[in-house]
Amino acid sequence: MIYILMGVSGSGKSTVGQLLADRLHCGFHDADDFHPAANKEKMHAGIPLTDDDRWPWLAAMRAAIDAARTEKRPHVFTCSALRQVYRDRLTPPDGGVTFVYMKGDAETIGGRLSVRTDHFFNPALLQSQFATLEEPRDALVLDIRRSPEELVQDILDRHPPASC
Repeated sequence: MIYILMGVSGSGKSTVGQLLADRLHCGFHDADDFHPAANKEKMHAGIPLTDDDRWPWLAAMRAAIDAARTEKRPHVFTCSALRQVYRDRLTPPDGGVTFVYMKGDAETIGGRLSVRTDHFFNPALLQSQFATLEEPRDALVLDIRRSPEELVQDILDRHPPASC
């Protein structure tokens, strides 16, 4: 079972993803670790990424997903995965991926981003992320106003892994 926590920057993907991985005693990868330096520099400068910027990043993530699946145990990834085509690229042909949509409004997330100092993402890009976002059709949808612990429990209640 692969979980991919998705949503705009500041939605809590990394916090909830790490907690979920801790609860499952499994691996965790943040999509930011797969971005090349050039992508991080663009985002820090407030320049939205293009699809040409994203394709190698998504390919690297997909390779990590495929590698994690060989372990045959749960693994948690985070990725904005804002468009369906991105989610399709992350999903193996035989499935095995559960997307968890960290859903929140611009006001809540903007407030979070305004106090975050340890990340390269420029808060000015938030509106472009919301403009790009295609809400997923087949995902667990979580309200990010709830506590991280409640969100993790909701994931486990609604879509528990087949084995730990």
